[in-house]
Amino acid sequence: MRRDRGGEGRRARSRVPLRRSLLGRLLGVSALVAACSVAATAWLAVQTTSGAIKQEQGQNLTADARIYDTLLGYAARHPTWDGVDATVRELAEQSGRRVALTTQSRQPLADSATAATVPALPPEASAVVDPLSVDTVLAARSTEVRGTAADRIDPRAVGPFLLPAAERAALRRTADRQAVCLNRVGIAADVVVGPSGRPRVQMVGNDPERALGTRCDPADLDAPTRTEKKALTALNDLADACLKRQDRGKVRLNRDLSWGEGVAVPVPGPLPAPRPAPEPSDAREAAPAPAVEPPREFTGEDDRAIASCVGTARSEQLSSYVASPALLFIGDEGGATVPGFDLSPANTAKIAGAAALVLALTVGASVLAGARLVRPLHALTGAAQRMRDGEGHASVPVSGDDEIGRLAAAFNDMSAHRARLEEQRKAMVSDVAHELRTPLSNIRGWLEAAQDGLADPDPAFVSSLLEEAVQLQHIIDDLQDLAAADAGVLRLHPEPVRVGELLSQVAAAHQARAETAGVTLTVEAGAGTATTLPADPVRLRQAVGNLVSNAVRHTPAGGRVTLRAYGSFGTQDEDEDGSESGAREVVIEVADTGTGIPAGDLPYIFDRFWRAEKSRSRRTGGSGLGLAIVRKLAEAHGGTVSATSTEGEGSTFTLRLPAGGPDGMTTVS
Repeated sequence: MRRDRGGEGRRARSRVPLRRSLLGRLLGVSALVAACSVAATAWLAVQTTSGAIKQEQGQNLTADARIYDTLLGYAARHPTWDGVDATVRELAEQSGRRVALTTQSRQPLADSATAATVPALPPEASAVVDPLSVDTVLAARSTEVRGTAADRIDPRAVGPFLLPAAERAALRRTADRQAVCLNRVGIAADVVVGPSGRPRVQMVGNDPERALGTRCDPADLDAPTRTEKKALTALNDLADACLKRQDRGKVRLNRDLSWGEGVAVPVPGPLPAPRPAPEPSDAREAAPAPAVEPPREFTGEDDRAIASCVGTARSEQLSSYVASPALLFIGDEGGATVPGFDLSPANTAKIAGAAALVLALTVGASVLAGARLVRPLHALTGAAQRMRDGEGHASVPVSGDDEIGRLAAAFNDMSAHRARLEEQRKAMVSDVAHELRTPLSNIRGWLEAAQDGLADPDPAFVSSLLEEAVQLQHIIDDLQDLAAADAGVLRLHPEPVRVGELLSQVAAAHQARAETAGVTLTVEAGAGTATTLPADPVRLRQAVGNLVSNAVRHTPAGGRVTLRAYGSFGTQDEDEDGSESGAREVVIEVADTGTGIPAGDLPYIFDRFWRAEKSRSRRTGGSGLGLAIVRKLAEAHGGTVSATSTEGEGSTFTLRLPAGGPDGMTTVS
């Protein structure tokens, strides 16, 4: 009872804390997985919602850019915002948004809101509509490049460069003739009209120089008209005034607003071909040839100053032709400008509640699954502790064929095997004591008889004592060999051994005993007997001798014991001389015509102290160590030993040894 209480106390003290137990780890992992799942789901929902919002915002930005471009074009073509209400309402209907225009002091100009109570405008405007300072982000991209990053004037703001109807008609007729001429010579060309009303011939393709060698040179359209000359002169004067304020010289601007060589600024209209050629017409007047001036060299600073002054001059020239800057407000009818994602406290509470519910369900399911998983582990732990406390065989119930069930089955097998080993150990101790007691008892008895004068120490007396001592020494040697093999210290001394000679030596050593028993002992001559095998000759003779001794002992008078050897080749063939030097292993068989071994006993015949006859008579069963020693010696040589038997017909014991010799780890050279 005291030991049971001690075992229960040790088991209680050895209980694993929850933080280190399998159940605790399972709960932790489950909670982590649930938290990650909730976080991933929330992240995915936010990303999806954000993506939808961004898509809607992108669509709104596209609509906003279209609204901005339309109003920017209106401002570029009108000096005031009068009459823009119709355009604002049309844009609002097309986009489904609220569109409002105010002055820079937030005085209303136009508003598409139709509600009785107009919502207040947001504190910040969506954009500033100013044709002389275009918002490059919202500006609609045109198919023609009419501006640069340094010039933010809307290309539709042409001001005094707007051609009257007569000049437009004359230039259009010239352009049509040149387009027809180019198409006739195989060059595809179209007439394109710019914001100022000036047409130009646009050739299809990326080589505009193709028309230079034809009679259809479109350079005839490059000469400025009277309206353009007047506007260009005014612009040149404004630019010169700007340059003069910077102490720089005057500059002569071309119709495309270029100067010098290779420096150009944005122009209010199309970019013509670089070779102007004035042609008399009803819409143009010939200008006197200007005085020839020496070419002027411009530095980088000069070019930057000229470009800045030309831009300033254009803004000053166009300011009276375009509408004043206005603030643009774009939003929905409710007053919001851009849709967004607003997580309210109520929605936050719902998300937190859903996350807590998921975590609670996960933890609950984990507790149930963990308890079911840990229960058989607790049973295994208890059974192992009972075995440690001295219980011989402790088993646990196998509940299924899963991993835990297989672990329980393996534990039961281990427990049963341990119980068998314990029984064998106890039986071995008993057998060793019995085997040692018998010769010692005989020796003691004869010596006591001689001491008491009951036996004479004659040669027969001495011979009997010697026989008992030899038997005792034989048992002790066998036990020592087995102990060395079990400890892994059984060392071999291999050398070339001719198998035939070894079998003959063993047969000669047992011939007298076989004749006494009336058994015929022979060695079959064959190709295998000429094989040379690297092995320890003493240990190999011991192994074969044990097999022969066992065969002679269990073969009745008139029987036969046969020794034979041959090579096992596998996929190899014999050598040309018929020898078996190419064999992968050497097979030695000891066959007898004895009583045989029952099939149920065959798995145990190589166990220690095992006898087919359960009596402890050394005369009929030997010491029970011979076959166990054979197995250990065969394993030490890197081979195996096996047995086949038929009751009433005999048995065959087979040694299989590698032809290359034993493993170097078990040999001593």
